[in-house]
Amino acid sequence: MVDLERLHQDLVWLETELWNALDTRLRAEYGLPLTWFLVMRFLTHHPGRRIQDIAREFAITAGGASKVVDRIEAAGYCRRCPHPHDRRSAIVELTLDGQDLMSGSAEVFETELRRRIGSATTEPSLAQFAATLSTLRAALSPNMR
Repeated sequence: MVDLERLHQDLVWLETELWNALDTRLRAEYGLPLTWFLVMRFLTHHPGRRIQDIAREFAITAGGASKVVDRIEAAGYCRRCPHPHDRRSAIVELTLDGQDLMSGSAEVFETELRRRIGSATTEPSLAQFAATLSTLRAALSPNMR
């Protein structure tokens, strides 16, 4: 039988180690906190998103998402634009400076992930692990309760 407490401990440890390593590297090379990078990457891959979409993606409150966007916006990397169909909300989009920052920082992020995870085990093992995590995330999603 799987020791679920140990599994939890290992997942938390892994997340913390990866977070710290990625954050350290992105800050050192681009002055970019990992939190900002993740939001900016989400906006890169999903244009036309609102604060609520960011909050849902990262399982945080709308207030928390808004604060992160405020900081990114103050740095000049994103801006809020009026939503074309809903006057009560805004679309968050990257500025040209934000897009430029993402091109280099994304490469560093991916290189660091390959170094820390991709080289640690086989591709089939990683694929199975990714599928299992995806299944767990879906099962634990607030939309599933």
